[in-house]
Amino acid sequence: MTYKKPTLKTVAEKTGLAVTTVSRALLDSPQIALETRKRVAEAAKELGYVPDRAAQRLRTGKTRVISLILEPHDEIPDFGRSIIAGLSYALKGSGFHLTITPEFQGEPPVDPVNYILKNRLADGLIFSRTQLFDERVKILQEEDFPFVTHGRTEFTTPHAFVDYDNEAFAYQAARQLIDLGCARIGIILPPDRFTFCQHLRYGFMRAVRESGIPFDIPEEITLDGSAEDIQQHYCRRVGELPRPYGVVCAGETSALAISSALIDQGQIPHKDFHLIVKRTSNLLHLHRPAFKSIYENIFEAGQLMGQSILRLVEGQSAADNQILMQPIPD
Repeated sequence: MTYKKPTLKTVAEKTGLAVTTVSRALLDSPQIALETRKRVAEAAKELGYVPDRAAQRLRTGKTRVISLILEPHDEIPDFGRSIIAGLSYALKGSGFHLTITPEFQGEPPVDPVNYILKNRLADGLIFSRTQLFDERVKILQEEDFPFVTHGRTEFTTPHAFVDYDNEAFAYQAARQLIDLGCARIGIILPPDRFTFCQHLRYGFMRAVRESGIPFDIPEEITLDGSAEDIQQHYCRRVGELPRPYGVVCAGETSALAISSALIDQGQIPHKDFHLIVKRTSNLLHLHRPAFKSIYENIFEAGQLMGQSILRLVEGQSAADNQILMQPIPD
C-alpha cells in the first residue's frame, strides 16, 4: 500500500472548511476563531499533516527554521547534546524546526553565518563562544537578522544573549579555595579572544586582590588545549607547587587532567591540593574523592535561548532578551 502524504486539502475535507481557512488557521491567524484553529490543529495532528516548507518559504519568505551553529569542544562534556535538548524543548509546538550547522575548528567562525544568510536557510540563529567584538554579531546586526548568543560581547548596541556569570563563578571558586587554606591558587583560562576569558580573569583577580594570596595563571596552556597538554603541564610543575595548592577549574575536562597529573605525582586530593570545578554534567559524580563544584545548567541555557529566539522572530527587541544565569553551588 502506497502512503499518501496528507495535504491542506486533506485537512480541509476532514474539517469541512475551505482550504484557505485551513491554511490561515494553521498559521494561527487571529482572524480565524480560536475554536476553529484548535479544530484544524487537532485534525492536522490526527492526519499527520506536515506543512510543505518549500512552498511555505516561497509564499511567506520564511523558512520556519532556527539554526544552531555548533563547534565541537572537549572542555565541556555533553555541551552540544544539552544545548540541543534545551533548544528542542523550547521550540516544541512552535512550528519552528531546529537545524545544526557545524563550525569547524581552524576555519573562520563567520563562514557558517555568511552561508546561512546568503542562502536564506533560517529565520534565526544561535551560536556560542563569543568574542569581545564578534564579527558574527556585527554582521547579523547590520542585516537586522534575529539571533541569540550564548555569551556576551563588548558592543555598545544591545543584542540578545544568554550567558553564565563566569565572573561570579571564578570569584566564588577562588574564595572557596582561600577558605580551604590554600597557600597559592591558580586558574586555567580560555584563549583571551573569548569574552568569558575576561570575565573569569576579573572574578579570580578580585578574590586575589581582596586576600593578597599568591597566584598563578599559566600562559602556556588554555582551556582550548588538550587534556594531555594540561596533564603534562602539571606533571612538570608539581615540584614547585606549595601545599596545599588550589585551582579554579572552568570545566570538568581540565579538572580531571589536573587531578590525574597531581595524583600520579603522589599528591593527595583535599590535603595537598584542592579543585573547585564548574560542573555542567554528572561526570564529576563518578570521581573519587569527589571535588567541590559549582553548577552551570546548559540545558536551561538552551531552553532560554530557544524562548528568546522565538520572541525575536516575532519582533521583540534584543534589549529585552538579555539573560545572565547565576552560578548554582552544589
